[in-house]
Amino acid sequence: MKNNVIFLSIALIFLGLTAEAQRSIRIGYVDMSYILENVPEYQEAQAQLDKRVADWKTEIEKRTKEIDQMKKALENERVLLTQELIKEREDEIKFVENEVLQYQQKRFGPEGDLMKQRSILVEPIQDQVFNAVQEIAEARQYDFVLDKSSDLVMLYANKRHDI
Repeated sequence: MKNNVIFLSIALIFLGLTAEAQRSIRIGYVDMSYILENVPEYQEAQAQLDKRVADWKTEIEKRTKEIDQMKKALENERVLLTQELIKEREDEIKFVENEVLQYQQKRFGPEGDLMKQRSILVEPIQDQVFNAVQEIAEARQYDFVLDKSSDLVMLYANKRHDI
């Protein structure tokens, strides 16, 4: 009898805990790319950035053509040049190629001007969206809000789920 009462008490406690654990979790999502595409400030900033990128690419193409011309000139004159002059011209070509690579890294690398400019232009708009998501999620009692346009970015998480 005593064992049955203990067993029944434990069963009721577990049942109560599982009922609480199975409470529905509210999840929402935001499509950040859709929002950004429909914000005029973002479109204007993106147009400015695209123009800069086009200018940088034009500069790189121009420098690459210069390198190609230097290589062709060297090949055409190779039979007339001494080994020292050939080596000197090859070193000059290598130097210019390295300059172009450094320029590309400076503009398009992971910490280059493109990433910095994109961050500067997009960050204020993303902050506005983030603040709006926070307000809406709290008002509508969402537990989690995710960004649909990226792999897995959580924009909001209710504090009660913080373990």
